[in-house]
Amino acid sequence: MSKDDTSTSFAHPRYWPTWLAIGLMYLVAWLPWRLKLGIGRLIGLLAWRFAKRRRHITETNIRLCFPERDAKAQNRLVRETFIANGIGLVETATGWCRDHEHLRHRVVFRGQEHMTRLQAQGRGALILGVHFSTLDLGAALHALYFRADAVQRPHDNPLFDRFMARARAPYFDAILDRHDLRGVVRRIKAGHAVWYSPDQDFGRAASVFAPFFGIEAATVRMTGRIARMTGAPVIPLIFHRNPDDRTYTLEYLPPLEDFPSGDEATDAARVNAVIEAAIRRHPEQYLWLHRRFKTRPKGEPGFY
Repeated sequence: MSKDDTSTSFAHPRYWPTWLAIGLMYLVAWLPWRLKLGIGRLIGLLAWRFAKRRRHITETNIRLCFPERDAKAQNRLVRETFIANGIGLVETATGWCRDHEHLRHRVVFRGQEHMTRLQAQGRGALILGVHFSTLDLGAALHALYFRADAVQRPHDNPLFDRFMARARAPYFDAILDRHDLRGVVRRIKAGHAVWYSPDQDFGRAASVFAPFFGIEAATVRMTGRIARMTGAPVIPLIFHRNPDDRTYTLEYLPPLEDFPSGDEATDAARVNAVIEAAIRRHPEQYLWLHRRFKTRPKGEPGFY
């Protein structure tokens, strides 16, 4: 698809469902808060009931990661996960389709001193993010206090990819492709903070195996490599919807000490431990719907 025919191509009937989805996101974003969250809960419950493939993946992940819970508690967490991720869709719509300044009164932000100190020194940083259901709304809320760049994977749908990029542009200074290691290093060395979430399975070639909830998980090497190449601190950022369903907490944790260690497996295990601890605070708000353990060590059977 050339740049000259992009707008015409997006008028093709195959993109009409995407346009409809975008229109619905704008509509939902402007609804009253309680109604909006109610719609999110309904979406989650419908997905829990009918999205059997995703439900199987979620059930498998939760069975593996929370063996200490009995079957009833695991099933309850599966249902809560779908509800939280349904709400996450309307939260994403809110973050993408409205000026996020109207949400400032809903934010509790702890640990700001860690980033403020680095900014005062003119230093860049690698923000260690997590794929919570509140991810995009969390990014919008974060931008009320600190600017950052983001690393992301382009969406397979070119129209939605363009919409997503434009929606995220107001709260990120730059959006970098996840394969653009050189660009990430350059931005950090120039004093920028770059938000990077390394908690997905990108396959054997990009990863080392490290424990995640006691399961050997393919974990990307990039976190330690970026830290080594830039000398920048790695600062975990965690965020969640509070139990009142009206406010959100963002928190910077202290920069990781003695990181990187020089050993990729050790660094991956350290990153996974930080992410696991963050997830355990509100496990239902994590994206358990993706196949976190799809890549297995050689000789091990698959889980899904």
